[in-house]
Amino acid sequence: MDIGLTRIDEEDIAKHRPTAQSFVTRIIVMEETGGRADTSLAGTGRRFVSTVSTGGVKRTREVELTKQIGAVRGDDPMLTPVQHNLLYRTRRGIAIALAVADVFARETELESLQARNLSAPLQGDDAVRFKALVNAAAYVSAFTLSAYLLQMLDGGTEPVNDPDEPDFLFDTAQDALKSMVAGLAKAIDGSADETTMLQRAKAFARVSVDGLLGRRGRFTGLGAFENSHIRIEADDFNLDGFDVAPGQRRKPLVMQFKKPNEIIGNHIAKYQATKLAKMLVAYDFDRQLNPFVELGGFLFTFIGDGAPGTGKTILIQMIAGLINDYCQVAGYPFHYENFGVDQISSYQGKSGQNCKEFVNTIVNPKAIGFGTVDDIDQVAAKRSDDRASAGQHEVTAVLMESFAGATTVVRGNCSFGMFSNYPENVDDALRQRAGARWLVDGPQTEDDYVDIFVLLAGKNHSIPLGDHELFAAQAIKKAVTAAYEGHDRPKEDRLIAVYERFMEERGEPKTMADVGDYLPRIKLAEPRFTGRAIKNITDAIKMRAMDIDLPDEWFETPEAFMHKSYDDKKAMIEELRGPFSMAMVMQEINRYADSEFRYTDKSDQAAVDQMIRNERLRERAAKEIMELKSKGLWNGA
Repeated sequence: MDIGLTRIDEEDIAKHRPTAQSFVTRIIVMEETGGRADTSLAGTGRRFVSTVSTGGVKRTREVELTKQIGAVRGDDPMLTPVQHNLLYRTRRGIAIALAVADVFARETELESLQARNLSAPLQGDDAVRFKALVNAAAYVSAFTLSAYLLQMLDGGTEPVNDPDEPDFLFDTAQDALKSMVAGLAKAIDGSADETTMLQRAKAFARVSVDGLLGRRGRFTGLGAFENSHIRIEADDFNLDGFDVAPGQRRKPLVMQFKKPNEIIGNHIAKYQATKLAKMLVAYDFDRQLNPFVELGGFLFTFIGDGAPGTGKTILIQMIAGLINDYCQVAGYPFHYENFGVDQISSYQGKSGQNCKEFVNTIVNPKAIGFGTVDDIDQVAAKRSDDRASAGQHEVTAVLMESFAGATTVVRGNCSFGMFSNYPENVDDALRQRAGARWLVDGPQTEDDYVDIFVLLAGKNHSIPLGDHELFAAQAIKKAVTAAYEGHDRPKEDRLIAVYERFMEERGEPKTMADVGDYLPRIKLAEPRFTGRAIKNITDAIKMRAMDIDLPDEWFETPEAFMHKSYDDKKAMIEELRGPFSMAMVMQEINRYADSEFRYTDKSDQAAVDQMIRNERLRERAAKEIMELKSKGLWNGA
């Protein structure tokens, strides 16, 4: 028997079947009218809207789910297998949800408080605790029904427009389930056929799960359920707390995907992005581990920086597109999400909750995940910035803990990318949690600019190309080799001074001791060059050692590589890797150190520019004050 696994017997479910049957037969629910009338004004097609505020007015409504499902094919009184499946799964889900609520009551104080409340009404703290646990049990029952329908219904592709969330009620478990049934009935209302009905029902289940997860922070006492593992053997249904198996993606990822050949310049970033996409789909769902994590070189976090318009957004589109294509071949669920400024809330603690939910969604071990934080300098504030909002500081704290905290577990199923035009405005500790630095500087050479102009101009012209070999400079192997060799020497002035002094005193590095002498020299010039920087550099070196091109043939069919066992995948990768060299070591040290010097210099220069501007304004103000005084127009009061 599995440790910590709770199996609910069929007898415990069966005792709730009469209640579940009554819920799908006929229930009465209360709903807000919103000031709208039921009947339209004659000849207008419009409904009467009262001039008197009725926002708080509620009315009763009958919901007969069985009849509504049968009405989808009104010409036949007999339910089809699809209709019967939806009705049966809903009734079964309600009974299971009530049984799970019973388990929750036993594992908390709720059961004992219920017994005491029967003999005499609870008072004081006991009454407060009792109400909170009753609401939590209602939440658990609604979540169970949503998760059950999401996993049990086979809706195929979902409708373009999402259905509305149900009007959740959390007074009791039965009230919560009634609100779910009413919401389901509303979602399938007007379905043209049974396929549409099932698609809407599946979409409703997913919207309900999303809505409930967003409300989780409102309830106390959910710890017992969060750590529970419940299994219904007859349905092969598992409920692992709030970790809902995503199954097949709710709908295709809507994004303008870019191909690598549509990106000009940014050679190292583009090359590592293509490698990252292949790394992610090497993840083994049975072992819940990626061979690249064990062998070294997996990229869990990275930061891309560059001036506006250099290609950060299309780089995101390229990575997401590659991962999405590979996942479709393998049949893997894939989730992409961006955390942006729209998720910063004015409510205390809400921004942190939103960010934690974003992280938890991406790290879900049952799916391949890619999460981005675009314009991170606006989303996450420096801890020393007292002008930033509390929400921005919450996001900084959550990301720091999630990316390299005490409880961070890297399985290799997901990666996070931070992107910014002004990385010097990102908190130092958060920025150093990025395992790789991608300089997204866009096209650089004359060949790059010819290539990008021809690519974007299109073919609606007869202008000759001229003396130029189109896209030859974008050949990835050649371009990446040249880009890496460009880091044999540093690029930032302050680091160049350190490097030249080192080379004069010790010459070309040949041993680990030589490398060990070079690193503290950088530390003396840049105090931010800490032990975490060394870890990030060694991780990058390991990635270079794994600088192998996983053959494209491995990803054309799932059987070739992605569906093989963990040990087989690991062995196939090991056959391709080689040792790293001193040239790789120096290139990665210079790449990383260059980025730290670049961020510091930009930050310092921004501070200097601000001081100069303030001083100029002060001098200008003093001059204008003197002119006003000379004219007798100055009143210093």
